[in-house]
Amino acid sequence: MENDRSTSVTIGGTEYEMLLTTRATRAIAGRYGGLEDLGEKLLHSENMEMALNEIIWIITLLVNQPILIHNLKHPEDKRRELTEEEVELLTSPKDLAGFKDAIMEAMLRGTKRNVESEADGAKNTQAG
Repeated sequence: MENDRSTSVTIGGTEYEMLLTTRATRAIAGRYGGLEDLGEKLLHSENMEMALNEIIWIITLLVNQPILIHNLKHPEDKRRELTEEEVELLTSPKDLAGFKDAIMEAMLRGTKRNVESEADGAKNTQAG
């Protein structure tokens, strides 16, 4: 996958990439209203169970994006998606706390814009 757009986490001893795609962004918007609302929800959940549910949901969503892309590009070599139940069973609460940073990193990388300056400085010069 494109390392500049993804970040990785280890779940049950296996490393997975986390990727924010347009599809994942649409799912997040449907659940929270937008990416900024997701951050607020992760930081200020009313109780521990709700916070865990949200973190597990978003981890599962983001780690499945590279799997779905692989399956789209390689239909003869499909990989199985992770389920929320598997993420729950293969992680500890300590792992999930560390995953918050990985989630935010995946969000930042997925929304990062590469802005390049024009090599020709003509637009920046004033006519005399």
